[in-house]
Amino acid sequence: MRPELDSYAHVASGKVRDIYRIDGETLLMVTSDRISAYDFVLETPIRDKGRVLTATSFFWFDRLGVPNHLAGGPTDERIPASVLGRSMVVRDLPMVAVECVARGYLTGSGLIDYRATGQVCGIDLPAGLDEAHRLPEPIFTPASKADIGDHDENISYEQVVALVGADLAAELKAATLDIYGRGAALAADRGIILADTKFEFGQAPDGSLVLADEVLTPDSSRYWDASTYVAGRVQPSFDKQIVRNWLTGPDSGWDRHGETPPPPLPADVADRTRARYIEAYERLSGLRFADWPGAGENR
Repeated sequence: MRPELDSYAHVASGKVRDIYRIDGETLLMVTSDRISAYDFVLETPIRDKGRVLTATSFFWFDRLGVPNHLAGGPTDERIPASVLGRSMVVRDLPMVAVECVARGYLTGSGLIDYRATGQVCGIDLPAGLDEAHRLPEPIFTPASKADIGDHDENISYEQVVALVGADLAAELKAATLDIYGRGAALAADRGIILADTKFEFGQAPDGSLVLADEVLTPDSSRYWDASTYVAGRVQPSFDKQIVRNWLTGPDSGWDRHGETPPPPLPADVADRTRARYIEAYERLSGLRFADWPGAGENR
């Protein structure tokens, strides 16, 4: 018989995930249907989003073949029935206090930095690049971890060295670029461009790096459809772009620069966002989301 969720002690909650303690060595990571935008957790959930992100992470953890934090499978008996399909049993590891970002294309905060300085995180880039241009080679552009409600801030490699030491900084950079390369290659085979992504790493008792949290999901990665890619313009993404577009458009009536929280999402915006997340999972994995545990249930 599966345990009840309230039989585990609640440890922490983030914008999307809730963490519970199973025992002295393992945790239960539950991914909710909450969605955040512009540093707000929105009132309207995206049905099945937690299951999509969990399914995507399990797929990538299996395919990447690198040490990870999983301590059980998607139907592990320690997962309560109420959160089956959206939960991972994971090892309790000390986490490295750096967001490890890899970029293969120029967009987002990287483009803002480049336009201001000709660099991204202190890395010199060729002149003449613009929105969505492919970089000569993928780059490691770390960020500091921010508290809920604050922005992650891009930092230089030298700042990473100051935070964690030269040896660990070198390992983080090498692992980030290696995993990005593996993910980008598989995505390309599926007709999808992995523009950028962020990873989090823990450390095993021997100090070795362990890939943790979510991995290569639409929440942690910027995916573009290769068939519609055109450099020089903003690309449609397999993520919450539909939500962001509505929030900043005329129909929402929301001032993102004020202090008022965003309004509830219309049903069609939530439904289209759900469909986009599922499409990303199915195209990347080649699997049907309908076959994932609990898929389609509204919990």
